[in-house]
Amino acid sequence: MGHLLVGIHVAIGELAIIAFIWTFIELAKPTEQKIKRAKIAAILGTTLIFISWIVAGYYYVEFYGTNVKPIIKQGPMPWAHSIVMETKEHVFLFLPFLSLFTLGLIQKYKNELIENREARVSILLLCCLIVLIGFSMVIMGYIISTGARSAMETRIL
Repeated sequence: MGHLLVGIHVAIGELAIIAFIWTFIELAKPTEQKIKRAKIAAILGTTLIFISWIVAGYYYVEFYGTNVKPIIKQGPMPWAHSIVMETKEHVFLFLPFLSLFTLGLIQKYKNELIENREARVSILLLCCLIVLIGFSMVIMGYIISTGARSAMETRIL
């Protein structure tokens, strides 16, 4: 069950990143129709971020904290939890707020985004930040998974 939850968490998180790339693309050269699609993409991305957060939280409480974390901390890469996982947990907290802020700006400036370059650029930069943080989550998740696999391999040998 734990592996399934991790897979769901990863897939949903990656779809959220894609949704904000979609938002960026729609707003790069906005039209009325593209602004509507950008809002849909931002709603989708924000929703997926929250779903990913819930799935990850459940996994952490039910599986990671009691089963995986101790194995990583006893393995050859204990820093995969003590540094990378701790960083991931705290950096991730920016994503729900940044996504809500992005969605709020799209809603507030929806009628002005074609002409208001400053508002548009602000939203584009927020999308970039969300995507960069999202990709950093992927990299950190990979490091944590590597720490768990290496610990399991040393236990078997």
